[in-house]
Amino acid sequence: MKGLLLRLSALDSDAASAVRVISFFDVLVAQHAGLERLVASTAQLAECPAGLHVPETGVWLRMDADGMSLVTAPPPAAGRELDGGGRVWLERDGEPLPLDEIVLERFAIAAGVLLGETRARLSGLDDPALVELVVSASAGDAERSRALHLLGFSPLTPIRVMAVRNGPLPEPPGPQAAIGSEHAVLGPAETIVPIGQTIGVGPVVPAMRAPESWRAATVAARFTAPGVVDAVHWDDLGALGPIAQQIRVGEVGAIPDVAALDRLAAEPGGQDTLDVLTAVVATDSVRKAATLVHRHHSSVAARLSRAETSLGYAVDEPAGRFRLTLALALRRFRDSAG
Repeated sequence: MKGLLLRLSALDSDAASAVRVISFFDVLVAQHAGLERLVASTAQLAECPAGLHVPETGVWLRMDADGMSLVTAPPPAAGRELDGGGRVWLERDGEPLPLDEIVLERFAIAAGVLLGETRARLSGLDDPALVELVVSASAGDAERSRALHLLGFSPLTPIRVMAVRNGPLPEPPGPQAAIGSEHAVLGPAETIVPIGQTIGVGPVVPAMRAPESWRAATVAARFTAPGVVDAVHWDDLGALGPIAQQIRVGEVGAIPDVAALDRLAAEPGGQDTLDVLTAVVATDSVRKAATLVHRHHSSVAARLSRAETSLGYAVDEPAGRFRLTLALALRRFRDSAG
């Protein structure tokens, strides 16, 4: 393709250059290029962002001059309507180049042909299959935007993805699908997280970036503690979320504070002790922690005192509370691997 044409700005506005532009798009059609490749190639040719939108099918693509996907609303731009509905456009700053019109014309023709080849590709999929496609990092933008349309979402709609560990949800706030050992749930940005479920909640993103929210949600889900910390929001993890994505799980047990918790867990009643510690850092008082784990506050206080002796630091001090919070989170993250 680069042998046919490198940059539109390097061409003269003559018949020979127009033929080269036509050949550029003819090759894309002849090779049955995907819609993503068509839009990316057009943006690279024109050296400015290019886009394609077909409301009827939900296809929405916008690429910059480096061929990278853009997921924000485009500014007003020169475009060309497609036969059967839809539009292509070029987002050029300043005055248009002499060959922009021929580029838009051939861009529209090529888009019409390639849309015809892909129009029915997702029509036979049910909601779970569409959800899986939406959150898949390997799916193309054209397929994702089409799947979102079939699920009732616009590509730019703010959504968040939830990873439910004990799903499916009986009354989900949006479509859901089993993916591995978890259920992915697509919900609007203002989704109220169901109580009583073990859930990782991803950040709010434009729907076209659902895979990012899904990945974050699966990480957040690994920091949950069923019955004590049921839901964890990626946004609340702060720096711990990105750090966790880089951690080698096999090395977590070697961290001294995590090893100390492992020793506590190995003692008689160890899991109860860890539940108490988890409740203590999840609340702001021993009484509230006792309520959370359904124990008398004096029993919780006694167990906490014994745990502090084993850990070697006081949990009610800021530094100790931070150490315990981090160690418990890392231990949950390690134990939820796989």
